Amino acid sequence: MSHSSPAPSSSPSSSSRFVPGLQFRPRLLDVLHGYSRQRLVGDLGAGATVGVVALPLAMAFAIASGLPPQSGLWTAIIGGLLVALLGGSSVQIAGPAGAFIVIVYGIVQQHGVGGLLVATTCAGVLLMLLGALRLGNVVRFVPVTIVIGFTNGIAVLIALSQLKDALGLPIAKMPGDFVGQVQAIGQHLPQWNPYALALALGCVALLFIWPWLLRANVSSQRLDGVTVRTFARLPAPVVALVALSALAYALKLPVETIGSRFGGIPQQLPSLVLPALSWDTVRQLLMPTLTIAALGAIESLLCARVADQLATTPGWRKHDPNQELMAQGVANLVVPFFGGMPVTGTIARTVTNLRSGATSPISGLAHAVVLAAIVL
Repeated sequence: MSHSSPAPSSSPSSSSRFVPGLQFRPRLLDVLHGYSRQRLVGDLGAGATVGVVALPLAMAFAIASGLPPQSGLWTAIIGGLLVALLGGSSVQIAGPAGAFIVIVYGIVQQHGVGGLLVATTCAGVLLMLLGALRLGNVVRFVPVTIVIGFTNGIAVLIALSQLKDALGLPIAKMPGDFVGQVQAIGQHLPQWNPYALALALGCVALLFIWPWLLRANVSSQRLDGVTVRTFARLPAPVVALVALSALAYALKLPVETIGSRFGGIPQQLPSLVLPALSWDTVRQLLMPTLTIAALGAIESLLCARVADQLATTPGWRKHDPNQELMAQGVANLVVPFFGGMPVTGTIARTVTNLRSGATSPISGLAHAVVLAAIVL
C-alpha cells in the first residue's frame, strides 16, 4: 500500500466495466488505487464507530416494525456489507431505516413475515433493474416538498407506534392503522408504567445532553483535555443504551426487556429462509413491492447526495446513482433469505461515518464486521 493520502478521485473509463455488457463498477474498485495506510486507519476507526451506533438502531427499527431484533441486526450486517462491496458511494452505510417502519409493520400485519420477505425480494429485483436501466438520475427530479411531507408523516406514525413501549402499556398487538393505534393507546392509558416512561424520557434527554456536556467550553472545566477527547468518541445512543440498561438492571425496574420479550438474541449465524415465491403471492404484494422499491431508491440516493454535500475531502468524487441502486437491489434480494427486512441507505449512520473520518467503502465493510462480532 502507498503511504500517500490521495482523495478518492480517479474516474473509471467508460470501457472499464465489472460485468461485460453492463456498466456495473463498484466504487470500491476505484478507491483502492493508491489507497494509503493512513486512510485505512481512518476508515477502520469510522467503521467501528458507526458499527457501534448501528447496534441499537438496527434492533429498534426491527422491533418497531413488528420483527425480532435479530432481523434488524442481520439486515444491517448483510445489507451493509453488500452495499459497501457493490455500491456507488464512498461512504454510504446501509441497513434498516426508520422510514420503513410503518410500511414493514403494515405488510407484516396484513401478509405476515413471509409476505414481507417476498415483497423485499421482488423490490430488490426492481431496484436492480432501475439501476441497470440507468434510471437513478430520475430521483433528483422528485420535489423536495414531497420528500419533506412524506418524511414528516412517517415521523408522526413512528412516534405514535412507539408510545406503547414508551408508556409500558400492556397491548398484546398494536393495530396497523393510525386510528386503531390511537384507540388502543387510549383504552390502555390508565395502565401506563411510570418506570418505562422515566427510562424513555431519560434516554431522549441523554441523547441531547451528552454532546452538550462534551463541548470544549463546557467540559473543560470538569475534565482534562485527554479525558474529554476520549469520552467524545462515545456516541450518545451507545451511552444512553448502556447507562440506562445498567440502571434498570441495578434497580430491578419492572420493565420489559429484549430478553423478556424475545428471549435474547441468537449468538449464531442466521438460518437460510426461502421465501414462498409464487405468481399469486407476487401479484397480491405488487403495491408493497413498489412502495419498498420506491422508498428504498429515494432514501438511498438522497442519503448519498447528502454525504456528497457534506464531504470536505479535496477532489471528492460524487456517488454513482445507478451503481448505488444496483447495489441496493442486490442487498434487498439477498437479505430476505436470512430473515431480514428492507435495506436502504441511512442518513444518520452515513453522516456519522463521514464525520468519523471515512473516505472509502472500507469503512462500510468494517461497520458490518464490527456488528457481526458484537452479535456473535
